[in-house]
Amino acid sequence: MAPTEEPRESPHDWTDEHVARWQPVLPGLDPVVEGAVTRMKKLSVHLRRVREQSLVDFDLERHEFDTLHKLAGRGGSAAPSELAQDLDLAPASVTGRLDALEKRGFVRRTPSTTDRRRVVVELTDSGRATWLGAMDVLGHEEERLLGVLDPEERDSLNDMLRRIMLAAERDTGSGPWHG
Repeated sequence: MAPTEEPRESPHDWTDEHVARWQPVLPGLDPVVEGAVTRMKKLSVHLRRVREQSLVDFDLERHEFDTLHKLAGRGGSAAPSELAQDLDLAPASVTGRLDALEKRGFVRRTPSTTDRRRVVVELTDSGRATWLGAMDVLGHEEERLLGVLDPEERDSLNDMLRRIMLAAERDTGSGPWHG
């Protein structure tokens, strides 16, 4: 920096004002910790709102999206009992969900080729397209937000957040968290 240049201040966001407001009230408040945690919370809320808007845009209820998502995560085909386990629901609840999704043309149930007493739930082309469309909205927003970082910064952020998550998982005694 040349001797006549003034040091540039980082732009301030909403959280900077939040921290400044609370520091006099809570003198022991660590502004870096408070800033990081508050930003993570605000980003989480922002991404949840984007996800919820994408569900509205694709005419999906939250539970419909969740069911399509779990089915897609199994390669587009699963037994209802597997979906019940993935969704942490009673089998009867999954049956109701599948009935509604089948009516909308998002899934189809076919007899199992290995056990005629069982059925296999399959994601239809329409169900896959709807699920992917809703996923793309959130994915584009995530890319937009993290696009302000270069690849090395994204790697560093990911590594730092992993360390924080490992501490959270270890210290709660509740095991891995599932989203």
